[in-house]
Amino acid sequence: IFYLVRRFGKRFVCEFCDEKKVEKIENSKLFQNPQKIEMIMLILFLVPGTPKDLLVYIAGLLPIKPSRFILISTFARFPSVISSTLAGENLANGDWKMSVIIYAAVFAIVGIIIFAINKFDKNKLTKEAIKTIK
Repeated sequence: IFYLVRRFGKRFVCEFCDEKKVEKIENSKLFQNPQKIEMIMLILFLVPGTPKDLLVYIAGLLPIKPSRFILISTFARFPSVISSTLAGENLANGDWKMSVIIYAAVFAIVGIIIFAINKFDKNKLTKEAIKTIK
């Protein structure tokens, strides 16, 4: 799908998704910063319940390297699928507390990843600024 979108563009996406939704997502502030797109995609793929199929269509329209997108979408789906499966099983067995704990753990992990990436980006920017000054 990613490569089909790259080949045929927005018109192809609009055959499967509502054009207004596609434009809204395309024009959102989230996807305007090319440096942050990969992090945003990683987070959205990690979070259980996000519409991952729609993300694949949208990613084809964004300035993201195909190899990076494939890595992100492949490896970030594993935790999402596993946590959704475990939480769903616990809900089916009537153990809603464990489901809440599983989702809380996932969101905590995503939060830690966001913090670590932001910290890394700030350190990288600081080092680049120091090099520029020298």
